[in-house]
Amino acid sequence: MRRRVVVRGDVQGVFFRDSTRDEAETRGVSGSVTNRDDGAVEAVFEGSHEAVEALIAFCREGPSRAQVEDVEVIAEEPEGSGGGFRVI
Repeated sequence: MRRRVVVRGDVQGVFFRDSTRDEAETRGVSGSVTNRDDGAVEAVFEGSHEAVEALIAFCREGPSRAQVEDVEVIAEEPEGSGGGFRVI
């Protein structure tokens, strides 16, 4: 399962990307997370249905200092990358 997630709110500068990487690595999910120029954080998750859904749920809350206002989830075709998880 592969999902692209765009998280809006006060989500940059609050360890959102590092926390997302830690959560992804714990669940064996590959992909990446990056800050966007518009102030959002964008992530791509690929892994089991259960693990990806857990990461999406994490993004809806974020780390303790984040204030998430909106989460957009876009379904994508899996690429089978399995190359770990990167903070970009």
